[in-house]
Amino acid sequence: MTDLRQAGAVVVGGDYQGLAIARSIGRRGASVCVIDDEASIARFSRYVTHYLRVRDLRDESHCVAALLGMGRRLGLAGWVVFPTREETVAACSRHRSELSRLYRIPTPEWDAVQWAWDKRNTYGRARALGIPTPRTWQPSDPSELPALARHLPLVIKPAIKEHFFYETKAKAWRADTIDELLRAYREAAAITDPGEILVQELIPGTGRDRVAYCAFFKDGRAAASMTVRRLRQHPPQFGRASTLVETVELPALEEPSTKFLSDIGYYGLVELEYMFDPRDRIYKLLDVNARTWGYHSLGAAAGVDFPALLFADQMGETPPPAQRARAGVRWIRLLTDTPTALRELAAGRLGLRAYLRSLRGLDTEAVLARDDPLPFVAEAALLPYLIVQKGY
Repeated sequence: MTDLRQAGAVVVGGDYQGLAIARSIGRRGASVCVIDDEASIARFSRYVTHYLRVRDLRDESHCVAALLGMGRRLGLAGWVVFPTREETVAACSRHRSELSRLYRIPTPEWDAVQWAWDKRNTYGRARALGIPTPRTWQPSDPSELPALARHLPLVIKPAIKEHFFYETKAKAWRADTIDELLRAYREAAAITDPGEILVQELIPGTGRDRVAYCAFFKDGRAAASMTVRRLRQHPPQFGRASTLVETVELPALEEPSTKFLSDIGYYGLVELEYMFDPRDRIYKLLDVNARTWGYHSLGAAAGVDFPALLFADQMGETPPPAQRARAGVRWIRLLTDTPTALRELAAGRLGLRAYLRSLRGLDTEAVLARDDPLPFVAEAALLPYLIVQKGY
């Protein structure tokens, strides 16, 4: 078996998602380097051996240059790179050949990643495979929008999230009238290419209808998998991130997810988000995230440590038999779940008893860890920064 101390992991992005990767790898005796262009809580983890703050990881050329420069300077040849944001996934995928001369890059080639990066590709491929998706329109001009009045309420969203998210701090906008739809379309067109603007039907539902299939996918099958309900998210309607998640048994998600991932030749860690549509009782694909997802540390609590499995596979270890996360395990991120729940309570969409019941039997917190307490303290200290920078 490979000595894990001979190589380590480079985590690109040091928020709570990157922190969970660092802990997963570090707890197994391997070194971890975190690189970030934002204030990072992962730098305070006992499992992070190197930390580098750089000016910019959003630009692909800057991201690649920073990774190569750091790797050569610190002697990180053969280390496994874990990108945590869409734009760093794109950088690792598009420049995979160049980066692979120094690192192990588990991110697939662009031929596979493009189907997750651009929702126009995602929905087109899903439809070709017979996988249900929400009804989606791609108007070429605002004059086409009034014809959609009978489908209201509708959602304005970007085909490529990163071209929209950093300007708006939003994943999507809701429109209940044609005037709202026109206004949202014009605002979106001022931020991103109008050709990337999607108009989508709003699927009614609650947190019990927001579900996901998570996997370490290899050779056309899930070497490890987990299905969840995303019970609460921040913001509540179009969540940038989940805040309360529970593992469940949802075999209905396995077949469409495996079909999609096999068809694009995917390898690595991935999350496919679905919404259950009560009108026709069908799970509809919303998003494919070609990376670790925010609540991936729930996997370890449920018996499937996704980053550790990918790391071991990259190091040439014999894979274990296919693993499935056990149901009934719960994860919370207190920093964002508390204000989210308070807003829902104030709006009358969440009852006090239901909220208190939701806090019972929690198994793991996104940042708080008995063996690694400093990141939780750091996150509390960074709260003003996080509110301004990320809208927490």
